[in-house]
Parts: sequence; structure tokens; C-alpha cells
Amino acid sequence: GPAQASLGQQSRNPVQQHFNLQSQQELQGPVKQVTWHFPQEPQLPARQPPVQFEMPQPAAAESIAAECGENEVYVEVKRDLFGTVTLAHTPVVRTVGAVTHIECHYPRRHNVSSNALMPAWIPYASTQVAEEQLVFSLRLMADDWQSERVSNQYFLNDVINVEASVIQFYHVPLRVYVDSCVATVVPDVNAVPRYAFIEEYGCLIDAKLTGSQSHFLPQTEADRLRFRLEAFKFQQDNSGLVGDLIYFTCFMKATAASLPADAEHKACSFSGNRWTAAYGDNRVCGCCDTTCGFWEGRDLSVDRGMSRLLCLALA
Repeated sequence: GPAQASLGQQSRNPVQQHFNLQSQQELQGPVKQVTWHFPQEPQLPARQPPVQFEMPQPAAAESIAAECGENEVYVEVKRDLFGTVTLAHTPVVRTVGAVTHIECHYPRRHNVSSNALMPAWIPYASTQVAEEQLVFSLRLMADDWQSERVSNQYFLNDVINVEASVIQFYHVPLRVYVDSCVATVVPDVNAVPRYAFIEEYGCLIDAKLTGSQSHFLPQTEADRLRFRLEAFKFQQDNSGLVGDLIYFTCFMKATAASLPADAEHKACSFSGNRWTAAYGDNRVCGCCDTTCGFWEGRDLSVDRGMSRLLCLALA
């Protein structure tokens, strides 16, 4: 009866309520679609620049000391050579072999040789070549001695200015000497006629023989020696060889400028009935009136000499 009807009504209410709720939702409009994307791949972090790294260098152990002497080199080595403070003999090693270079520097100012040479700072072989090949020069000079004479033509009573010189190169300072000079009509020192106007190791005898004013100038520069000679001609003979040309052949030599003048290293002029030296003591000229032989107090092997030829035209 009434109870069953009430129960049946209550049992139908939930279904009806659910239907009513769904109907209300449909009436509210379409449901919004859900948006969905495929997940992105994870991004790797940016690569950082490499860190600067330098392998630390071990500090020098300072376990070797050297002392350079003139004849010997003393080397001192500590027992702890590598500075590891490990002196025990173990079956393993953590070091490698070591090589130490030792150099000795000596303040030399001259080449180490038997010859006296000024410092050249070039190989000794090159210096030795220059030392053995001295370059001598014999030139006709202008009246002011500042330049070489442009012409070799002279007239009688002219004065002939002659300069003998040696190039220094890498030597100690050198002094040049003129041992002898001979005039000939051909370029042959042994030809006839011939006239020796310097002989006996630097005695200019022309003034004594002919009364001329020929003489050496004072030697103010060791590597140059100058003399003045009055022009002359050979007397004509029947051979017909005598012409207008005269050849001077002079033998020059050089030695260390620090050595004093002596009987075989001099330049002497005759004037006022006496001999005077262009360099050094006048007493070295004492042998010019006799014979200037070998002087035993000096080693002549150090002298270097050479002959030079001049050609003059006499009008």
C-alpha cells in the first residue's frame, strides 16, 4: 500500500537526479577540448670552455755547484742530487736520469795565440789570414800630402813627395819602414844603370851624395812614412836605354809600433853634415856612414816586408 509506494518513489529518485544533472551539463554547452603536446627532448647544458692548466715545473734542487779556474773546474754535487730527501735504496725509482751542463766564461780581451793581435771578435782563422797578409802602399802625393798626385810627370828641380804606408787590419799598431829604394830606367831592380837613394835599412843617402834637399819628414803616424826627393834623370849613354821614365823600387817592412827604433829599423836624413832620425833617437843613424849590419838584440822574424814599384816620367 502506501509504504511500498513511498519506497518505490525513493528508489527512483537517484536515477532521476543523475539524469537531471547530465541534462543540465549538456545544456551548459560543449565541453572544452584538452590540449596536449608531445614532450620535448631534454636540452643538454652548454659546454663550458676548458679550464687553463699548466703542469707545474719542479723547482731546481740547486744541488750542483761549479767554480771555474784558469786551469781546472771544480764541481760540487750534494748527496741528495734531486732534492727528494730520499737516500734509501729501494727497489723502485721515481726519478729519471739527469744531465747538467756547465759553462765557464772567461773575460778574454785578446785571441789566445802566440801572436799579438787586437780583439777582432771574428774567428781566429780569419784574423790569422789578415795578420799574415800585410798590405803595403807606395804613392806619389800632392804638395799638401792630403791626396794622391793625379800625374806622375815631373820636371827637373821638382820635389817628388812619396808616402809609404801599411794597412793595420787586426794587428797591434804597426810602424812602417823603408829599408831601401832603387831607381832604374826599366822595372827591374837589378837593371843598369841604377841609383840607390835609400839603403842600409833606412838611410836616405841622396842628400849626402848629391847635396840635394831630399829628406824624411818626421814620422807622426806610425803606419805612414813620408819622404821628399828632388827629381833627377840618368845621364845619357851609348846604349840608348835611358828615356823619360824612371822606376822606383822600394822595399818596405812593418813591425810593432811599440818597439823602439834601432840600426835596422829607422828612417834617417842627412842635413847639416849630420844624420837625424824621423822617429826615435838620432843615434840609431850612426851606422849610415858605415854598414848597418844585423843587430843581435832584436828578433827580425817578426818583421813583414814587401817591395813596391813606382813609375815616374821626367821631362
